[in-house]
Amino acid sequence: MSDTVWKRNEVESPCIKICVIHPESRLCTGCLRSIDEITAWSKMTPDARRAVMETLPERAGAFSKRRGGRAARLARDS
Repeated sequence: MSDTVWKRNEVESPCIKICVIHPESRLCTGCLRSIDEITAWSKMTPDARRAVMETLPERAGAFSKRRGGRAARLARDS
């Protein structure tokens, strides 16, 4: 009997289970994919998945900086 675990030969999902869609960029703040890419992922070819994966690093700057949360609100209100 083999100790080898069966593995699928496909591009793994970049999902890190932080599924929040940024309101302005419309990208998931966890994996940086669009809703359309997330929805289509299971039906994409390996080449299409690789193409999406290659674009993810450049999407990291798509989110605007946080506005400061409670501290910024208190400073603004004073």
